[in-house]
Amino acid sequence: MLDLTWKVFTQTGNIDTYLLFKELEKENQEIPGNSNEELAQMDNPIF
Repeated sequence: MLDLTWKVFTQTGNIDTYLLFKELEKENQEIPGNSNEELAQMDNPIF
């Protein structure tokens, strides 16, 4: 969804689209368990 919103903004320059992009980006960062560190740990199996 972020990619689509950014693409629309870059093509139109619409400030409302940019604000939507920033809001979605912020919400995406607030989701627990969505950090890159946790994703990296998932690649290494624990035995």
